[in-house]
Amino acid sequence: MRHRSLFILTAVVTTGALTLTACGSRDDGDKKSDSSKKTTIVIGVDAPLTGSLSALGQGIKNSVDLAAKTANKNNEVPGVEFKIEALDDQAVPASGKANAAKLVGNKDVIGAVGPLNSGVAQSMQGDFDRAGVVQVSPANTNPALSQGDDWGKGKLDRPFKTYFRTAATDVVQGKFAAQYLYNDAKKKKVYVVDDKQTYGAGLAAIFSAEFKRLGGSIAGTDHVTVKETDFSSTADKVKSSGADSVYFGGQYPEGGLLSDQIKKTGAKIPTMGGDGIYDPAFISASGVANDGDFATSIGYPVEKLPTAKKFIADYSAAGYKDPYAAYGGYSYDAGWAIVQAVKSVVAANDGKLPDDARAKVVEAMAKVSFDGVTGKVAFDKYGDTTNKQLTVYKVEGKVWKDVKSATFKD
Repeated sequence: MRHRSLFILTAVVTTGALTLTACGSRDDGDKKSDSSKKTTIVIGVDAPLTGSLSALGQGIKNSVDLAAKTANKNNEVPGVEFKIEALDDQAVPASGKANAAKLVGNKDVIGAVGPLNSGVAQSMQGDFDRAGVVQVSPANTNPALSQGDDWGKGKLDRPFKTYFRTAATDVVQGKFAAQYLYNDAKKKKVYVVDDKQTYGAGLAAIFSAEFKRLGGSIAGTDHVTVKETDFSSTADKVKSSGADSVYFGGQYPEGGLLSDQIKKTGAKIPTMGGDGIYDPAFISASGVANDGDFATSIGYPVEKLPTAKKFIADYSAAGYKDPYAAYGGYSYDAGWAIVQAVKSVVAANDGKLPDDARAKVVEAMAKVSFDGVTGKVAFDKYGDTTNKQLTVYKVEGKVWKDVKSATFKD
């Protein structure tokens, strides 16, 4: 997923810079007064914990928290105690940037999970990279974050070696959606709308290119503005275009209202979107039945994965107030990837965290490989997940039902 400047005080930047080398040696006297005490390692979490996307953000935070607690319970890394520091970005890039500065300024932070939104990630990547802190997003899907701005021209160039993600990119998701809508749903004339944000506009462009390549036609295009609620003019354009379907690049607050207003024009056609609309709130936002609407999301349904049974049971037992939501499994795997990278670094340094711990963890992350909640967790040379599984969901009776899961093949 996903998308939606702040002045950073010189003192904060300076503090962050001074701690880069100090983050390392947790085996000296100031951190461990005796052999019975454990070294504290903090995993940062950045997500929208308040606002319209908070349901997703809370699921991310809780799932990383569960990973840290599980690591501690199992003594996954002897001599190390994991904690999380969760910060709220409200899906706002400036807030994400401020949060990144705060996290890298904490010498105990060795890695961070997040953010949810691709636009927020763009504001944070540089700070994490300059500090040498590994960042693993469970939800970002914009290809440029890992493959550079010219990825669409076939020129792949990884911008930041510290950036990784457990979510498949929109190159995969957009094409998968187009193939389903054209081949499976038998729709041939689609109207494309996006919210002008990094995630939504990028996803819509990839979808459109693939839909046309397959032989479909684009009936028209339009844009909506985030946080607005009246999309009647767009709905009228869709109705008059004669489109047999709509593709929306954006998120559920706007997507649900758009679907509702299109249907109120009398256009009995489905709206489809990416993982940004795959949320119960998309359905509840509509005043009319939106059965038949589609969404794609990364991975297979967590509830149907044998590998996720323990995660689901442990999450329930932990008593978190909010559900793990769409990115819970990917967030747990992102947090666990950091744990495994730390484990590798500590094991290679005689059971202690080295002075250059942050840099060593970045190097170790590139080699991480384990069977996670969502399946095999590993990263390619761009930091992208090697897991290309996706699912199409359909609204049936006011709930999302999975209708097709597959491993994407270009």
